[in-house]
Amino acid sequence: MSTATTRTDTPLAGGDLGAALLAAFEGPHHERRAAGRAVFPSDDMLRDPALDLDQARAWTLDRLHALVAAGIGQAIVGVEQATADTQIQSLIDFETVAYGDLSVAIKSGVQHGLYGGAIAGLGTPEHHQRYLADALSLRTLGCFAMTERGHGSDVASLETTISYDPDAGEFVVHSPHRSSTKTYIGSAAAHGRMATVFGQLVVDGVERGVHCILVPLRDADGNPLPGVSIGDNGHKGGLLGVDNGTIAFDHVRVPRAMLLDRFGSVDEQGRYISSIENPNRRFFTMLGALVRGRICIGGGAAIAARRALSIATRYAERRTQFRHAHSDEESPLLDYLAHQRKLLPAIARAYALGFAQNDLIDAYGTVSSDSNHDPRAQRALETLAAGLKVMNTDFANSAIQTCREACGGAGYMSENQLTQLRADTDVFATFEGDNTVLLQLVAKGVLTDYRDVWGGLGRLGLVQASARMVGSAVIERTGAGLLAERLASTARRRGDSAAFYDRGWHAWMFEERERHSIDSLARRMRSADSNSFDQVNAMQDHVLFVARAHMERVMLDSFIAGIENCPEGAARQTLEELCTLFALTSLESDAGWFLAHNRMSDTRAKALRRQINQLCGDLRPRATALVEGFGIPAEWLGSAMLDG
Repeated sequence: MSTATTRTDTPLAGGDLGAALLAAFEGPHHERRAAGRAVFPSDDMLRDPALDLDQARAWTLDRLHALVAAGIGQAIVGVEQATADTQIQSLIDFETVAYGDLSVAIKSGVQHGLYGGAIAGLGTPEHHQRYLADALSLRTLGCFAMTERGHGSDVASLETTISYDPDAGEFVVHSPHRSSTKTYIGSAAAHGRMATVFGQLVVDGVERGVHCILVPLRDADGNPLPGVSIGDNGHKGGLLGVDNGTIAFDHVRVPRAMLLDRFGSVDEQGRYISSIENPNRRFFTMLGALVRGRICIGGGAAIAARRALSIATRYAERRTQFRHAHSDEESPLLDYLAHQRKLLPAIARAYALGFAQNDLIDAYGTVSSDSNHDPRAQRALETLAAGLKVMNTDFANSAIQTCREACGGAGYMSENQLTQLRADTDVFATFEGDNTVLLQLVAKGVLTDYRDVWGGLGRLGLVQASARMVGSAVIERTGAGLLAERLASTARRRGDSAAFYDRGWHAWMFEERERHSIDSLARRMRSADSNSFDQVNAMQDHVLFVARAHMERVMLDSFIAGIENCPEGAARQTLEELCTLFALTSLESDAGWFLAHNRMSDTRAKALRRQINQLCGDLRPRATALVEGFGIPAEWLGSAMLDG
């Protein structure tokens, strides 16, 4: 186990190093991802930005048919057939589609992951047999109708009603108010024929909470069915090929058998039946079955960021500007420290997020295929998925903008792809869970068991108990986490004298940031009146900091594990340097916190910048190999400024 990142080996040639980095970066999913790239139809993979709205939508649907013909998007199966392999493959399929136009990725996500996923995750074997194959093959184009005008993140408060009529043996789906109109629904405006509709189930006058039902939207000619009103959200800031629309229901009748009733059903006698008695637990169990969509959005954002970094880095290698003194030669942009500081720390963070995403994919494969349904493991998965969705999408939005600026005026040209990537990923911070809301969910997950611990504990007991629970309340530390703990323990004994490249010091600082922020939040929450909006609201910034500190530590743990699984050699040494760059950049961003809480000396905090600058200089000769490690063929980038 290496803790130092000083280079002692001879680097591999660019292509060889890039290939070795890719194998390590993709880890246990390398062969599966390589197989996806091998069958991915790369002809016409990027949409012409000059297409108008209708043309973009038509192109996107045609492109989705081409992907399905290549066998992509077919791994979603009913829970009775799910294995770790099928569940993981469904995530890898979405990543593969994200190498191309993101409208197609989202269109596929709606069709396969959301519409098909709702049938697979919320339906019974009868639903799977009747509807799933048509969803995956595109014979029935579907929508996922959850969001309403009045409620997006607050799913429990949806207003659409699904009322059972015992005399007819049918459900009546109704939008009682304008605010209950479904909106921003992918595939609703033009292509959708069926929708999985979420609403409040009412049986014999009793509300049973949010459930999901299949509702036909259009006839064979594409006309809305009686009682179904469909609108078009129109032109958007990105994802032009996705036909988002509105749907309202006026007492639409649907057969009883179309309720996706895995977790709650109505029998022939009109009685509500559920194996989960507690309505809140039933609600969250249902939402937990849909976590795949959140994982896919984070993974798609990660691919988009890697595409942008690949474009900007390759451009910075070839674009020259300004002459050296006493020389007629201009220097490549990437020779300038300011440019290195823009791109190389972002590349390091992309690697950290990628290793964490690998662990999330593994967790999803295990938990979602487990017929025993361990609630603790499910909760841990949901917390990790929420956190990585935030970290990936936040990073994508900031990194793509940085790449756009790093390419100057050329980066603003549509033909170079960066503005399209920026426009298309913008909304990733919003759908599949608003990022601010998801961070609060992460913090809640980390603190889940604290309330029971607080009761009867004095101040000292609270501190001791909360310290023990950091990182284990929901997400148990993996082998990577255990390794990080051991490294941190060693670094604690050395204190501030530990070297900047010492992995134990990184682990210790990340752990201290998380531990202290959780402990102080626990204290505040214990003393606050939970019924006081002002007191709870005053803690929101603290809650968000806890969530981010937790996720930074999770990312470092995953990076450490990825390095441990990489054989000795130039690729491993490069990953060590990237991990150090990621860690130091994270510490630098919170240097004020470490100083204010006496976790770092003033001298050490000031020296962070020098260390980061040196790492950037050390990594600069390998910049092209670093982005080759992302696995995106240069010809897939589609950036005109890289031609020739």
